[in-house]
Amino acid sequence: MSASTKKQLRKAQEAEKLTEKQLTEQKEAKKLKLYSTIAVVVLAALVLFAAIFGVSQAIANSGVRERNTVALTIGEHELSNAEFSYYYIDAVNNFTQNYGSYMSLVGLDTTKALDEQEISEGYTWADDFIESAAQNAKSIYALNDEAKAVGFTLTDDDLVSIESTFSMMELYATYTYGYSDLETYLKAMYGSGATVESYRNYYEMSVLAQNYEAYYSENLSYTNEQLRAEEAEDYNLYSSYSYTTYYQAVSAFHGTDADDAEIELARKLAENEINKLVEGEYASADDLKAAIADMDVNQENASSPYSYDNVVRSGISSTYAEWVTDSSRKAGDVTSIASTSTDADGNEVVNGYYVVYFSGSNDNEFALANVRHILVKPEGGSYDSETGATTYSDEEMAAAKLAAEELYAQWKAGEATEDSFAALANEHSDDGDGTTGGLYENVYPGQMVENFNDWCFAEGRKTGDTGIVESDYGYHIMFYSADSDLTYRDHLITESLRTADANEWFTNLIDSVAVNTVDIKYIRTDLVLGN
Repeated sequence: MSASTKKQLRKAQEAEKLTEKQLTEQKEAKKLKLYSTIAVVVLAALVLFAAIFGVSQAIANSGVRERNTVALTIGEHELSNAEFSYYYIDAVNNFTQNYGSYMSLVGLDTTKALDEQEISEGYTWADDFIESAAQNAKSIYALNDEAKAVGFTLTDDDLVSIESTFSMMELYATYTYGYSDLETYLKAMYGSGATVESYRNYYEMSVLAQNYEAYYSENLSYTNEQLRAEEAEDYNLYSSYSYTTYYQAVSAFHGTDADDAEIELARKLAENEINKLVEGEYASADDLKAAIADMDVNQENASSPYSYDNVVRSGISSTYAEWVTDSSRKAGDVTSIASTSTDADGNEVVNGYYVVYFSGSNDNEFALANVRHILVKPEGGSYDSETGATTYSDEEMAAAKLAAEELYAQWKAGEATEDSFAALANEHSDDGDGTTGGLYENVYPGQMVENFNDWCFAEGRKTGDTGIVESDYGYHIMFYSADSDLTYRDHLITESLRTADANEWFTNLIDSVAVNTVDIKYIRTDLVLGN
């Protein structure tokens, strides 16, 4: 599924900001004036006008036309303008959330209508959003059809979550924004054709599509022979690397008004300084950092190096990835790599230098973790609707810590076994459904929040270890269940194969579905995002 499909549906208040003024303008545009110079027919004409105007407004406000005009077909499915509007408005909302105040940098003028701004000749921003919406709709319908074909449905938990979402939307609509009900709110966002029933169908289809795609990927499995064959293609791809980088810009060696000759001199100075730096001998990355700090150019405006620990190759900048992952690389190696561009005359010019120090590599042949935990969440907190995060006061965190320590002491005073820990987790943990004993299996580095992760992969960690760690969620009482049978290396290989195979499956699935535009005249292509 495309990235925009996978994103959560935008909250109602975001869409309202984009569309409420356009809805008003649309209504105003429908107002008609009737003039007659023949007095004898004025009354009759006004009566006739009132009748026609009343009917047309009733039809417009009812959304009958939007719900009964086919916008496009997807395979055997027909989407009305009202239904397609959900995809279209959410495509716009996803874009505005991603780019925010930077929309002008990609060429979108928020003071003009989308259908009045061309991206390329004959192709407007409205066309682009319509195309994006059509592709998202195609993905969702294709995944829903496939899910239904194999009997995959929403779970009871999914349905409870969806019901909760709609209850929250109702509160936003009525208590926060003063609409009479949720449907009125949806009409303000998506147009007069919107209804609670059709929006719920859109929302449920989106959830089912996302869940089924994840289900398909997660259930792809591979034999050891397949893993070793993939590994043999490129062994270093699944190792991790630790290194330090430093960038020295040529511009640091000349003034802002430098002429060509001065800039060329600055390049030579930069090259000399970098060569001296690379030729030095360093027992550790800290020694290199000290040498960088001592450079004359860094005495006033320091440019700081940055260290990276255990980064897989796909996460390393292409500028120096080949050097870092070279099989001959050894701890303490240092190199410099020029950063270049092409000037107006087509000549390659040096803009600066990267200095890279290699600390070591890890083949990732260590076991993943099986761990149980009991989460004690603080009570109260302050919810930030902008970030979706809840923060807690020192007093609230202290109370949660005390509660965690009391539960921990209760466990240690009893049988103090893994079974008794699991039972306590089922009864008291604020994470999970109370049936798993707080167990997380095959935990890999970086999967959990920092303190939880660091505890799991601390040197010397062994079965039966316990402790308490703090996170933004509260306090976690930890029990190390066992090393997994799966190594981190094999996890990385498996995920790589899954990603490739799931992408191929998804591409083939949606390519087999045809999309045809029929009539999108009720889609609001004249939105002005800045209003």
